[in-house]
Amino acid sequence: LIGTFPNPFTEATSIRFSLERPSRVTLSVFDVTGRRIQELVDGVQSAGAHEVAWDGRDGSGRRASSGIFFVRMEAGEYSQVERLVLLR
Repeated sequence: LIGTFPNPFTEATSIRFSLERPSRVTLSVFDVTGRRIQELVDGVQSAGAHEVAWDGRDGSGRRASSGIFFVRMEAGEYSQVERLVLLR
């Protein structure tokens, strides 16, 4: 993960990541209880830089409440978590 911008955010944030080689990637957003609320990426991604937007909605399209969320990226054996702050 390269980072998120803006963070904190009100409407949407961009999540950036880079891969050295093609890899199967999962990029998911979790609430503070550890419940996955949105899966942004699930599949093979090419090498290089990538950017994915999250609009603060859950998997059903409902707006998430203000609060702290976590984005977790997994690619092969690599895993990283970053904190996001949503302000409504």
